[in-house]
Amino acid sequence: MMCAKILTLLSSHPLRRLPSQTCFTCFTTLQKDRRDYSTVSLASGSCFIKTDFQKQRRSLSDILRYGLNNKRSFSLSPAGIVDASPVFVQPYLRLMRLDKPIGTWLLYLPCTWSIGLAADPGCLPDLHMLALFGTGALLMRGAGCSINDMWDRDFDKKVSRTATRPIAAGQISQFQALVFLGGQLSLALGVLLCLNNYSIALGAASLSLVVTYPLMKRITYWPQLFLGLTFNWGALLGWSAVMGSCDWSVCLPLYFSGVMWTLIYDTIYAHQDKEDDVKLGVKSTALRFQEHTKPWLSAFTVAMLSGLILVGTNANQTVPYYVAVSAVSLHLARQIYSLDINSPEDCWKKFASNRNLGLLLFLGIVLGNLWKRKDSQYETINPPG
Repeated sequence: MMCAKILTLLSSHPLRRLPSQTCFTCFTTLQKDRRDYSTVSLASGSCFIKTDFQKQRRSLSDILRYGLNNKRSFSLSPAGIVDASPVFVQPYLRLMRLDKPIGTWLLYLPCTWSIGLAADPGCLPDLHMLALFGTGALLMRGAGCSINDMWDRDFDKKVSRTATRPIAAGQISQFQALVFLGGQLSLALGVLLCLNNYSIALGAASLSLVVTYPLMKRITYWPQLFLGLTFNWGALLGWSAVMGSCDWSVCLPLYFSGVMWTLIYDTIYAHQDKEDDVKLGVKSTALRFQEHTKPWLSAFTVAMLSGLILVGTNANQTVPYYVAVSAVSLHLARQIYSLDINSPEDCWKKFASNRNLGLLLFLGIVLGNLWKRKDSQYETINPPG
């Protein structure tokens, strides 16, 4: 009965009308082997014509993905947008991790902190700069992922979590990835050229880090440190883009805090792959710290918070900023205390929660800067002495 119902629905599916003699054996064979349709052995008496096999395959794939009611769902989530894009574009979007935006957020947030701190007292951050740096973060994160996958294509093939990445899976060649990388870097250069000369030189100085940090896992147990130096460059660049140069008393402790933050979240992230890393011979802080991970993460947390307090002092920040720093400290304490380093699912959940931590600090910076107007008005009405 169920077989007859499925055959009836399949034959009426508007994407591709299947002949009435379509066999259920063929359908179930395709369903069990969706990852590699080209190797499926069709049952005898199959209704598929060889030249039309790819179209029939896509039809059945759509049925399996969207259901037998023929209602193609659409989502505004990053993964949904990638899935809804043209098929030939999808590997490139996945190469730049457009379907997994957490990395873009973690690259962008230090930029927002710096731009927010550079705003005039009582004013909101420069929205034009926030948009410009958001675009730059998207492009540079994509370029970094492209470089990483080009370096690691042989490693990625041997790790289940990364084996489906476009280069490792053979969906994009090395040459195609190189051309795509050139396009991303060209667009990112266009964004950089919108800034002042000081910022252009400062931004260009980070390119060496972008290119080399994927190699560090082969050399040292501290690749997360080099990732932190790369990912938090925006803590320097955001301030200089607004002010024309860096105030090192603010920018350096902010940069230091960002590096410590990266050591926290990326060490947690690295615990997902530690077994595969051992087999492949690559290094990470997760392998360096092992069962002592939590004490190390706690030390990084203390260093990060110390840097943020120094930032607040040197930038004349106000009460909302310190409230946000306190909330950040509670978030990190809970994150580290409840972390299960032997659970990849928990590690991913804790890693991804750092986006909210970064947004919380940005909110504290913005509100702290707006609070400065109240202080200045109070001092005007009631001058000292």
